[in-house]
Amino acid sequence: MRAYVSVWKLRFINGMQYRAAAIAGALTQLFFGFVFIMIYMAFYSHSSGQPPMSLKEVITYVWLQQIFLSFIMLWFRDNEIFDLITSGNIAYELCRPIGVYPLWFAKLLAQRVTSAVLRSIPILIVVFFLPEPYRMAWPPDLPTLFLFVASLLLGLLVIVAVSMLIYISVFWTLSPTGSTLMISVAGEFFAGMIVPVPLMPDWLQKFTYALPFRWTVDFPFRVYSGHIPQTEALWGMIIQICWLCLLIGFGYASLRRALRQVVIQGG
Repeated sequence: MRAYVSVWKLRFINGMQYRAAAIAGALTQLFFGFVFIMIYMAFYSHSSGQPPMSLKEVITYVWLQQIFLSFIMLWFRDNEIFDLITSGNIAYELCRPIGVYPLWFAKLLAQRVTSAVLRSIPILIVVFFLPEPYRMAWPPDLPTLFLFVASLLLGLLVIVAVSMLIYISVFWTLSPTGSTLMISVAGEFFAGMIVPVPLMPDWLQKFTYALPFRWTVDFPFRVYSGHIPQTEALWGMIIQICWLCLLIGFGYASLRRALRQVVIQGG
């Protein structure tokens, strides 16, 4: 375990050097946050029925997406791992006296946390002091905030476990772009990153609830706003843990099978 913690620390420290890129990313995310909010404002102003989420909840949902984008986006990629697989340099990873799966998991986790730390703080400073209706709301109470943090961290682990499947799939597809698009496009839609899950048709919501993606975005963000009650949030966190164990177990088995079949140039 100490080796994986050391890998996490090294990748975290290395990622903290890219401050200029993080500032540029934060500005871009602020811009897109305003764009999405204005679209929803236009939608709500012409809505004749009672929406399942209030406009204030949707605005908070959008800002949480932008603040924690590095936590939740599936197209967040590590080209170093892709290069190891496609070039055959995976042999160097197999020579290390540690497991490949937890090693890559630690790297991906550190990469996401570093990017989120650098980008989230500037955005947070801005969104809580914007004029209405663009201002982000605070959670209803302190217990809700604690539940949000716990569910967000569990969602982060789930998204890294899903991302591991993208990298593992490259052993068979040999196409990092194809594997990323194949999973990330569908995954981000069903996670609620394009449209919040409560705004989807009922039949599509049922399908979304059967997949792991909504537990990384829709669930923690609606816990924050109080749209999901605290008791339901506790049960939801148990489901997050179950999905995490299932995805990690499937990832371990898939990587083990891939490494048995991998062909490395030179023998």
